[in-house]
Amino acid sequence: MAWDFSTEPEFEAQLAWMRDLVREEILPLETLGLDFATYRRAIAPLQRRVKQQGLWAAHLPPDLGGQGLGQVKLALMHEILGATDYAPPVFGNQAPDSGNSELIAVAGTAAQKARWMEPLLAGELLSAFTMTEEGTGSDPTQLKTAAVRDGSDWVLDGTKWFISNADKADFHIVMALTDPEADPHRRMSMIIVPADRPGITVRDLGVMNDPEARNPIHTHSEVTFEGVRVPAENLLGERGGAFALAQTRLGPGRIHHAMRWLGVSRRAFDMLCERAVSKSVHGSTLADKQTIRNWVADSAAEMQATRMMTMHAAWKCDQVGAKAARNEIAMIKYHGPKVMYNVLDRAIQVHGSLGFSCDMPLEEMYRYARASRIYDGPDEVHREGVARRILRGYEPRETPTEHVPTRRAAAQARFAELLDAASVG
Repeated sequence: MAWDFSTEPEFEAQLAWMRDLVREEILPLETLGLDFATYRRAIAPLQRRVKQQGLWAAHLPPDLGGQGLGQVKLALMHEILGATDYAPPVFGNQAPDSGNSELIAVAGTAAQKARWMEPLLAGELLSAFTMTEEGTGSDPTQLKTAAVRDGSDWVLDGTKWFISNADKADFHIVMALTDPEADPHRRMSMIIVPADRPGITVRDLGVMNDPEARNPIHTHSEVTFEGVRVPAENLLGERGGAFALAQTRLGPGRIHHAMRWLGVSRRAFDMLCERAVSKSVHGSTLADKQTIRNWVADSAAEMQATRMMTMHAAWKCDQVGAKAARNEIAMIKYHGPKVMYNVLDRAIQVHGSLGFSCDMPLEEMYRYARASRIYDGPDEVHREGVARRILRGYEPRETPTEHVPTRRAAAQARFAELLDAASVG
């Protein structure tokens, strides 16, 4: 099957419009130290412009309030928006809200879509995907937060860890243990929990790139549920179906992550190249030094390879679905962060102490990049999964398939007549 990542000229024009908006209107907001409320006011007119362009909530199909772009176009879009955390909310496709709207679109009832998804898509509500727990690593079968049925309610108890934007969320989609005696992958369910329910406690967490939890876009929290009651109809999808739902959400999301990482890489690469042609040492510009040229060449090649891998994963996802593209998606999940990290490291090095200082955005970008090897599953888990699936296609052999003496004997038998004629001749 031939690969085709092409898009029509009309969409190319929209991509150019996005680049201009990010560069001219969104990037300057980074420097102002805005709080969340002020940031929301600042981007409101930009959000209106995005809606006028028909680019709002592009991750969902038109019948669900989105633009139905498909993963290839979404990937190209996220590559541009990835340059700054401040951009995705302007386009209504920020995590975790974009993934949560997809979950409700896939599994929600008509009432749930009206109550939660439609306001989420409109930017009137914010959400949290409340799944992970401290100490469970990448094994969700160990999750302990439980939801017990009590009459017409679910009652939740437990503590969730490292939950994105829990301090801002109007509701949580909680992955909770509902059937402890079931098969390990049928024990969990997803439940919609309004954030204002009694018994919910949120503790903000400082992180490497935001030690004081002041980032207006992405914060992380510990969330504790103590006897939290919600109506039974808040169950999202079928009981015991949380694992399948989570994969529906996480697969395409990893493509978006990878393209946003390329956006970070491109921004760092531009800073690297600008510095190289601007500064001179020992009688010539940095751009004239072989080491710097190697950094530029290696960065360009690594970024291009990652881009092609990610676009192929997006294309395959569009063609045959996320499940059939598991290997491609997993490979970009562990390959993309390494490339981003390499490019950032070179950009900091070429800037010297200026790159290490807070007068350049590189140091914060560098700290932000480290988390990419952890969230949505650590790199090691994705590598292991890819290797396991690849190795299933091979069979053990006593004698290697490429063993030359064995191959020679088989070839001599097959071509005996040819060899005999050659010897006689």
